[in-house]
Amino acid sequence: MAVMLTLSQGGYGDLGTELLLASAYSIGFIFVILGRSELFTEHTTIAVMPVLAGRATARGLARLWGVIYISNVVGDTLFTLLVVTLMPNFGVASPEAFVSIAHKLVNHDLEWLFVAGIFAGWLMGLVAWLVTAAQGMAGRVLFVWLVTASIGILHLPYSIAGNVEVLFGLFLSPTVTLADYIAFLTLSTLGNAIGGGVFVGLLKYGHVVRGGG
Repeated sequence: MAVMLTLSQGGYGDLGTELLLASAYSIGFIFVILGRSELFTEHTTIAVMPVLAGRATARGLARLWGVIYISNVVGDTLFTLLVVTLMPNFGVASPEAFVSIAHKLVNHDLEWLFVAGIFAGWLMGLVAWLVTAAQGMAGRVLFVWLVTASIGILHLPYSIAGNVEVLFGLFLSPTVTLADYIAFLTLSTLGNAIGGGVFVGLLKYGHVVRGGG
């Protein structure tokens, strides 16, 4: 995203650039989801169902969420440190591009950050269902791209990918503060968990159980 924003003449607000940035945003999700890596929001949806069915414990669910979430955030931080050090030195992404990406998320009002996080969690929760329903690899790629690119173009706060974006600003600009980072990570995580766990996991489980009855 930072490379494309650096190379773009129009910057944010230009339709072509926004579509390119949204597509770049989706690439990481395609790698993670189709590669069956551990994605936090996917588990807020899927892992809650065995607990509701009585086949797993809430303690086990909390442990799973904690391990995956902490691992994702630590991985984000190490990756971001590498990228903001390497890319400007290679001349392919400017520090200003990294900071612009961060500001698209930290400029939300706090209450809307939480609400938008619910929408992002809801969309990410749907990915697992859509990928399962898709026939063939092309269909899976299309569904992942469609949902995650929508999150990207709307600048919805997704806690894990957004963590990288806000860290860009925290590491490179005094205008993004530690308080901004903590507020983003806390509210987006809560919103994502509600959007994925409640509005997808819980409601879909209830629908399946009622339908089975």
